[in-house]
Amino acid sequence: MATSVSIPINSHFRFFICPLLITFAAMHKIVLITGATSGFGKAIAEKFASNHWNCIITGRRAGRLHAFADELREKYTTRILSLVFDVQHKEEVFQNLSNLPDEWKEIDVLVNNAGLALGRDTVDKGNISDWDTMIDTNVKGLLYVTKAVLPYMTAGNKGHVINVGSIAGKEVYEKGNVYCATKFAVDALSRAMRIDLLPHKIKVTVVNPGAAETEFSTVRFKGDENKAKQVYDGFTPLYAPDIADIVWYCVSLPPHVCINELQVTCTAQASAVNLYKEQV
Repeated sequence: MATSVSIPINSHFRFFICPLLITFAAMHKIVLITGATSGFGKAIAEKFASNHWNCIITGRRAGRLHAFADELREKYTTRILSLVFDVQHKEEVFQNLSNLPDEWKEIDVLVNNAGLALGRDTVDKGNISDWDTMIDTNVKGLLYVTKAVLPYMTAGNKGHVINVGSIAGKEVYEKGNVYCATKFAVDALSRAMRIDLLPHKIKVTVVNPGAAETEFSTVRFKGDENKAKQVYDGFTPLYAPDIADIVWYCVSLPPHVCINELQVTCTAQASAVNLYKEQV
């Protein structure tokens, strides 16, 4: 009569093999990150690459983007696809994302990170060109990229869209007018996407950071480094790796768990306008 035999697995072997299995699974995962040449986008790409994900990174600055792609390949021996385009330009977005090589089409995670603020003026003194750039990048650009990527996700009834919003999308502040409006739109679009994509089992998360020291203020003040630096004087702001850790956490949860919205600030910030600064 045959008997079954239970063979115990050495605990050291078990703990050795599990990370290998996790690494192997991650090697088949694909994340697409917009605005990956600096700030949040760059840190997010580094986080995913360090965890053996294949990364599609996009940006406007070709030199920076390709150099970063080479750096990631060498450092993490993972696959990187770098695509140069401006999310403001609809034709560029669809030309690049609608014709991905077959091995890059099964996108698991889309991080809509590309965004910017320009100027801090009252509405009556606002620069219309700046308004157009913010709306075209923060709102329309996010929509273009999402529209181009979703067919890959809906085909497999899986995926995760992470939109990088802002605390400015929850609270309006003085002279924030159009920038705040674009981030309120990101918040609303994230909620709408979550509802629309329910039948396809696609998660949607909006991450709303507070004050964070990246190139954000340098861009806002059009290259004025001194003015940008003053924004962060007297307190410790968030940094790009902090947001990368948060995005990674959202993606790492089980399939049945979705963080719909996450707002994060540094300890010194209680709201969009309430910051405690030490005397310097």
